Amino acid sequence: MTPWRHLEHPSDIGVEGRGATLAEAFEQAALALTAVLTDPGGVRTVVPVHVRLTAPEADLLFVDWLDAVVYQMAARRLVFGRYEVRLDQAPHRLELTATLWGEAVDPARHAPAVEVKGVTFSGLFVGPEQGGFVARTVVDV
Repeated sequence: MTPWRHLEHPSDIGVEGRGATLAEAFEQAALALTAVLTDPGGVRTVVPVHVRLTAPEADLLFVDWLDAVVYQMAARRLVFGRYEVRLDQAPHRLELTATLWGEAVDPARHAPAVEVKGVTFSGLFVGPEQGGFVARTVVDV
């Protein structure tokens, strides 16, 4: 079982992350999101970006998380190749603290194929599966 993968969709693309923890699944899904644009292994991880989010449920937090990654890529003109996510349970909400590492987009090196416009609720699933955790949804390209 691979830690991340793309899922077929008629007009967009599904992203899925798996891990021993929910935080790992979020990290792997973000790598799948990067892989929509370019090979994450070819991204130098020299610029750190910090993100903090809260949501009442894990599935809503997951959508917010991927939306934050899309936003950071667009606003800062960066592409990310490494993600570190921490999830903490608070009363009536889940808190995410993350660091994204990447570099400025270099069209010659990264050869971005498409642009991710946003994250949808289509195919959304976040939870335990096959002895670990999975986080999946469809992104609009």
